[in-house]
Amino acid sequence: MATEDHFFYAFNITLIFNYLNHEKLHYFYSIIPPRNFIYACSSDDNNTPTGEFVVAFEQPSIQLSNDLQSREVQLVFSRPAPQNGFVEVGFSSAQASYNEDFTTFPEAVDQQINLSFETGETSTSFTFEQLTQVLEGEEKSIEFEITEVSIPNSVLSGNTFLTVNLSESAALGGNFEAEVGGPNQPNQVFINLSGQQQTAIPRDAWDLAFHSGSKNRVVLNYSTQMAVGKTEFTNLAEVNQAAVETLIPQIAIGNFNPENMVFVDEPSGDLNQTAMDEVSSNPEENHVYILNLGNVVGTETPQTGSVAVSGAARGYLKIRVLLDGDQYVLQYADLDASEFNEVSISKSPGFNHTFFNLNQQNIVQVEPEQEQWDLNFTVFTDEIPNAGSYMFTDFILTNRHGGTETYQVSTDEYSYSDFTLENVVSGNFSNDQRGIGSTWRQGGGPGQAPSLFEDRFYIIQDTQENIYKLRFTALVSETGERGFPAFEFQLLN
Repeated sequence: MATEDHFFYAFNITLIFNYLNHEKLHYFYSIIPPRNFIYACSSDDNNTPTGEFVVAFEQPSIQLSNDLQSREVQLVFSRPAPQNGFVEVGFSSAQASYNEDFTTFPEAVDQQINLSFETGETSTSFTFEQLTQVLEGEEKSIEFEITEVSIPNSVLSGNTFLTVNLSESAALGGNFEAEVGGPNQPNQVFINLSGQQQTAIPRDAWDLAFHSGSKNRVVLNYSTQMAVGKTEFTNLAEVNQAAVETLIPQIAIGNFNPENMVFVDEPSGDLNQTAMDEVSSNPEENHVYILNLGNVVGTETPQTGSVAVSGAARGYLKIRVLLDGDQYVLQYADLDASEFNEVSISKSPGFNHTFFNLNQQNIVQVEPEQEQWDLNFTVFTDEIPNAGSYMFTDFILTNRHGGTETYQVSTDEYSYSDFTLENVVSGNFSNDQRGIGSTWRQGGGPGQAPSLFEDRFYIIQDTQENIYKLRFTALVSETGERGFPAFEFQLLN
């Protein structure tokens, strides 16, 4: 089972280079993201207190809701603190009262919060806690300002103000470091831009997703190299390994066979083209499938800049899905088993899918609610032209079924900083869930490190029809490890 990094060694080098262009690593520093900020070039800045010491909020705004009522607020430094010190943060609000609507830890005195730090630290923080429920249609916001830094030659730059919203208004923008989990990329990370929230779940937490909408469709776990093949049988008891021995070797990805796309779901996210047929109310139309369970999540430590996302193969099951009214009925067993497990799976209103874990034999929570996420950082089964299905790392999906759409903008047309709402072309938006996909980076290869593309950024229309511009600021950690992506975004409307 190949992954993208090993593709350079295994397939026509010209094909993959045409598919994945190469650019230099790109960083953005204007609001001082903590991991990507480069310390000042002068040695004086790092060894004496005479160089500028810049302090800023990590985010320009924070969004809270009645479901999320506590948030750590980070302030970041341009370089390690040259000595012990403190930052004073003041706040004001015409709509919210301290210790009634909200409070902070440490506690404020005379509307000032004193945040101490020690020599060598690169950030400090306080906790904001919402104390009262916000009524529908009600808007409350608190504005924080960095008012004093005790270090000599300190500079307040970038996000010197922070707005905390206690209403349903969209976040103005900010930065995210998606918790993918390093070079094994063990997590899927769901990002809600307008709510400034991320949800990380183990990518092997689920196997099958049962659509909650009007279509009775089953989706495979696209992050663990799963594939499925249809048999001629409609009775699980009639299927054993001998009966499907010619089919089993074909049910695979990463074998450079263009015809293997039939064994995986359409990568664009089109539910009309899942690998399994739509589940019929007529039981005789629901066939038995052979399910390649893919691979466990890798645990080996790869060379710096590479990935190790796939471990041991998990084997095969035979499965069949039927309908019982509005419920799915999943039947599954080992290939040579004469008996099978059966479980009823209900649709989940308000969610894209109901997720099922075959190993644990239970329903699991994976995605947030349908309208509460926009981007999914994940390993993904995509298609290489003329080579069939293939496993990609550092992949980003949009929430197609929740209504998120996106398109790419070239810096030859607009600079990121100059792009405004007036420049948005609504006809360019696409609901293909690979609108970002792997186009934001290249994975490296022999003699070449992985890097960002610096010649593009993205326009996102989220599930609430907020429009954001977004560009990536990191692919790797400070030490060059894969699985540490970061981006910045800004509200346009």
